[in-house]
Amino acid sequence: MKKIGILLLLFITSNLIAQNNSKDETEITKLIQSNWEINNKGNIDVRLMSDNGHYAFNSTGGLMIYDQNPNNRKNEWDYVSLQPKHIKVVSLVQGKAAIAMFYSEGSMKPKGSPAVSHYMTRVSETYIKENGKWVIKTAHYSPISSGSGTSQIGSRSEDN
Repeated sequence: MKKIGILLLLFITSNLIAQNNSKDETEITKLIQSNWEINNKGNIDVRLMSDNGHYAFNSTGGLMIYDQNPNNRKNEWDYVSLQPKHIKVVSLVQGKAAIAMFYSEGSMKPKGSPAVSHYMTRVSETYIKENGKWVIKTAHYSPISSGSGTSQIGSRSEDN
């Protein structure tokens, strides 16, 4: 009887963990999709970065950048049409930290930079919960073979 109780407790616990992981996955997937729908309409980046700074490897192939005030400087485009595809979210600490991996594909023309007609990158973004909202703490964007990254160099932040 004791074994059945332990097995039942393990089953209930694993179901609760799976539900929380699923909640993180659902919330972040919807956030990514919503952000890019808004970005594509308004030509300005609405993604929220951590108020405590943001680290990134941009698709330019340059060095890692760090931005202490990432929400004060937003990417802007003359036009942008990017679609996140095949989003996979892995919860690292339930309700507190997760990583999203996906592909970003489309075209864009960043303000002051050349147009990118075939933007195709692999994306990894680390999300953390700050003040009840999922925000990006780190990001890595790398071009896919036959695709292009941006031509911007450190447009969102200062190089360190």
